[in-house]
Amino acid sequence: MGLWGVGGERARQLARLEIRTVEDLLLHRPRRYEDRRHFRSISQLTKEEPATARGTIIACGLKRFRGGSKSVFEIILDDGSARLHCRWWNLPFMQNYFAMGDEVFVYGRLIETKPRTIDHPETEVSEGGEEGFIHINRLTPVYPLTEGLPQRWLRGLIWRTLDKFERHIAEPDFGARVSSPAARPNPTGAPRLAKLPAITEAAAAEDSHASLPTRANAIHMIHFPEELTDVEIARQRLALDEFVDLQLQIQRRRKNFESRVQALPCGGDNRLMKPFLLKLGFKLTGAQARVLREIRTDLGGAHPMRRLLQGDVGSGKTAVAACTALMALESGFNVALMAPTEILAEQHFRNFEPWLEPLGIRVELQTGSRKTSNVQHPTSNIQSPDDHASRITHHGTLFIGTHALLTSGFDIPNLGLVIIDEQHKFGVAQREQLVRKGRYPHLLVMTATPIPRTLGLTLYGDLDVSVIDELPGGRGRIKTFVRTADPAGAGPKVWAFIRKQLAAGRQAYVVYPRVEDSGAKGLKAVTGEFDHLKAALAPFHAGLLHGRLKSREKEEVMAAFRANAVSVLLATSLIEVGVDVPNATVMLVENAEQFGLAQLHQLRGRIGRGAHESYCILISAAKTREADGRLKVLEETNDGFRIAEADLKLRGPGELLGREQSGLPAFRFGSLVDDLDLIRRARELAAQITSVSPGARIIGRM
Repeated sequence: MGLWGVGGERARQLARLEIRTVEDLLLHRPRRYEDRRHFRSISQLTKEEPATARGTIIACGLKRFRGGSKSVFEIILDDGSARLHCRWWNLPFMQNYFAMGDEVFVYGRLIETKPRTIDHPETEVSEGGEEGFIHINRLTPVYPLTEGLPQRWLRGLIWRTLDKFERHIAEPDFGARVSSPAARPNPTGAPRLAKLPAITEAAAAEDSHASLPTRANAIHMIHFPEELTDVEIARQRLALDEFVDLQLQIQRRRKNFESRVQALPCGGDNRLMKPFLLKLGFKLTGAQARVLREIRTDLGGAHPMRRLLQGDVGSGKTAVAACTALMALESGFNVALMAPTEILAEQHFRNFEPWLEPLGIRVELQTGSRKTSNVQHPTSNIQSPDDHASRITHHGTLFIGTHALLTSGFDIPNLGLVIIDEQHKFGVAQREQLVRKGRYPHLLVMTATPIPRTLGLTLYGDLDVSVIDELPGGRGRIKTFVRTADPAGAGPKVWAFIRKQLAAGRQAYVVYPRVEDSGAKGLKAVTGEFDHLKAALAPFHAGLLHGRLKSREKEEVMAAFRANAVSVLLATSLIEVGVDVPNATVMLVENAEQFGLAQLHQLRGRIGRGAHESYCILISAAKTREADGRLKVLEETNDGFRIAEADLKLRGPGELLGREQSGLPAFRFGSLVDDLDLIRRARELAAQITSVSPGARIIGRM
């Protein structure tokens, strides 16, 4: 339904806020509320906290300087207790919004007390008229705006639209509505504004959110609450609607997929698995064995496996991936394993080739710079004398690669299983592109970046979940230290400690946030530091690794580091995954405040992979207590799941995973940081709506 009573220019302004319909307008969430039942006098305003005051303009004017290129517009307010100077720098058009004698609401924090001054405050000119009660003597919503759109006009539009359409905001036909005792009347039988689910009576009987209001009441309360507590109640109801809508999409998509697709029989017969485990050299942990039982059940089931394998750094996901591949290979199918970087793909190739080739299984590598397979595939049905391409006709090949596996000219016949490592580095579309190279192969996606539970229930809600929650024995302990940078970065004591480790035969990583100097003050670059450290650490040899090197150069330095011909590897976060050198016992990260906690945890996972005690040293140039406290989390725990939860709270889901890569939904009211209980409830409600038991495998375990 289009907007009501809005002219062309205002409609264009609203469109910049993505408001085009009545529903868009009524779901335009206030960013805060001002308690205009209680004002502070101007004399009571402080530097410590923002507050709302009001006064009358007794002076105003625009001053230009520097030849007219700079300006300041200023108004002076008086409320009888004191005067307040409000200034806007280099915004000369502000003079169009005020006039002498206007009564003005002001929200902000003093920057000076003599005279009392606020720079760039939020303001609203008080006007008379019949709608004055919307703006004063109440908890007043303050909305996100765009240039030229007045706060007061938008608030009035929302009030009038709500008054006209609130009675038409009805619940869908999933069940009876549940109202709070203070809910406002909402006639039934009206057309729906949005096809979003209600809370059913049965669900509400055992739900802690049983007192949530109707959707119509929630929308009213989010805009014009009687008390601030109303706002959170309303937000929860509208967030629940969003989460249920998402869960319905996830569960119906999975249900539709399983109803039309027959699984390939990939359960295996152990003829390859048994000799593999006997020669592996170590015994699988109980967690690895449990996860493999879950996977074998999937591979022998009626529906193609869609499973997410989570395991902290060093928990043994690679061995589980190998066993999973063997089940499909035993069943006569080929397997593809995709990794996000050439370094990780090479690491997998080095692991899998000696493991599997003695069993008669071919292991091929397909990256942008290296292809061990000479298999090519025709791109058309037209054959020429020069076209010697032929399709693979044999079974029993494991293809390992990067995005090169996705190229249209590279086909994998008889593909029974797709394994994707470090899933969060790929987009959903890339995952599906690889799966489409076969006829609904089984899918196992793995990550060593523990996924916070709220993200797991939404972003990966269509996957069943397995967790390796046990680390193999025989690993050295990792100690983590946060140190403040001196002007040159890590101090003399740190470098003396590293030299001592190198003298004992150990190796070290030194990680920097930049490849080259970007001009940012205090940020170190790996290329800028290499020559200095190469000389400072002599006679120990140093190597350089970053993303701008040619593939051959990367391979050479990694080979030298693995062979201990290079003692110290200076690198960027490129080594975050795919580097496994048990002799490396030191991880030094310069400008650690520039990295996310989950990324630092991944970097720390490059050490502690052998029997020796290891040390992670985070050098921080952080200037705030909050930034310093964030790094302290890594000192306190090695638990990747705790770290991921902390990272989510500090940086948000978009920063943690990347919105475009992840396909993360944009919620107006739901929070993937704080709403775990609501998300769980939404899954249960969606399961009821789709007639699926909450315990069924469609839901998974999170």
